[in-house]
Amino acid sequence: MPKRPTASASQLKPDPKYHSILASKFINCMMWQGKKSVAQGIFYDALGVLDNRVSEVTEIDVFTQAVENVKPMIEVRSKRVGGATYQVPMQVNKKRQQSLAIRWLLQASRAKKGKPMAQKLADELFAAYNREGAAMNQREQVHRMAEANKAFAHFAW
Repeated sequence: MPKRPTASASQLKPDPKYHSILASKFINCMMWQGKKSVAQGIFYDALGVLDNRVSEVTEIDVFTQAVENVKPMIEVRSKRVGGATYQVPMQVNKKRQQSLAIRWLLQASRAKKGKPMAQKLADELFAAYNREGAAMNQREQVHRMAEANKAFAHFAW
């Protein structure tokens, strides 16, 4: 039986305010229970907070650079060779880099307590823009893990 087609990047429309595909993807990932207007409100409020913090560049550029900074270049994958399982470092493709970065930013934002989601998201995006924060720590952990296991790189085929 053939696999059903999924929603692809070709069907994804840019967000209404900034006309950015990445922002639209981020809003869709942030959305819970189909409440897109709530997710859009949170996202735009967070970018409004960012606009007040950063004056030299636009808020959508800060968002784009934050996602770019969090993207991992390499990660470890489990590979079974002769009864043993090795953690093999491998390059990450572009789509997975983007989805991991978005996931880590949202996880880091949701993990903070005591503030509205828009404020938490703005804090995490600003931290990622400055190459710090929980999402960047996650990226650094993945890179350290890959560096520690580079002895098994010859298993990557």
